[in-house]
Parts: sequence; C-alpha cells; structure tokens
Amino acid sequence: MTAPLIVTADFAPADFAFLDAERRAHFPPERNILAAHLTLFHALPPSVESEARRRLAAAADRTAPRAILARIYSLGSGVAYAVQSRDLDNIRAQIANAFTGCLTAQDAHGWRPHVTIQNKVTSSVARELLIAKQRNFVPRPLGLAGLSLHRYLGGAWETVQSWRFRGA
Repeated sequence: MTAPLIVTADFAPADFAFLDAERRAHFPPERNILAAHLTLFHALPPSVESEARRRLAAAADRTAPRAILARIYSLGSGVAYAVQSRDLDNIRAQIANAFTGCLTAQDAHGWRPHVTIQNKVTSSVARELLIAKQRNFVPRPLGLAGLSLHRYLGGAWETVQSWRFRGA
C-alpha cells in the first residue's frame, strides 16, 4: 500500500455521540465525509505500518488517558474543541520520538489536539458558531477509549486496526 497512515485517539461512546452530532450539525454536509476524530498523526509513511501497529498496541496497553474538552476556539474558517491531556501528549511524544525522521512537517512540529466541528465555511459563519458555543461552554471530561490506525484514501479513511485502552 502507498497510502499514508493516520493515527487517531478514539472517544468513549457517549463523547463520540456528542462530538459527532456537533460535527454533523455544523460541518458543511458535502464536506463531512469523516466522523468526529482526534488526530495524533496526519500522515505516517506506509512503510512504518508494522512498527506503528506494535507501538499503538503497546501505547494502548494502559489505562485510558485522562482528557478534557478545555475550550472552543476559532480555526478561521471553522470551529474546534481544544483537548487537553498530559497523558495523551506523552503517548504522542513517545510515538513521535520512535518515528523521528519519518514524520511530515505537519506531524513533526507542535501538536494542537482538537476536534473540528466546523470547517471550510466563511469566517462570519464560523464566528457566529464560535460566539454561540462559547456562551454556554463549560470545560468537561473527555473519555478516550483507544487508538486507531487508518489508511488515507484521498478523502475517506479505511480503518486498519483499533486498540482499546485497558479498562475502556
């Protein structure tokens, strides 16, 4: 396979339902081809698939990382929930370290964990949603259930494998 690999953190069922409903409600329908997701890596080379599987299995062999939906912020042409999790930051850093030299510029530089609920809209539409969401927003725990490896198929993703955190 020559398709890049994507790594995501998987949400607990109730949090997935909430975030995916937010995405379906606010993302332009013609562009919303993916469910709500939290990307750890956007494009690992396909040549590291076996090693990625080993590392993700090992990373998931622990209790679920603690995380919170910390705030809502502007993407300019969209809106996202910022995710804070030292535990997930550490998991990502360990994996990034293992793949030093294989990471794209996007994956090698700073990581801003977030869940996009709106994108590719005008700045005024995004600003309206941001203001509306910020009005009632309260930070809340975010359940993380595991890690997944996907293959990028030119827009859509094919899930290669998922690993659940211990006890998730």
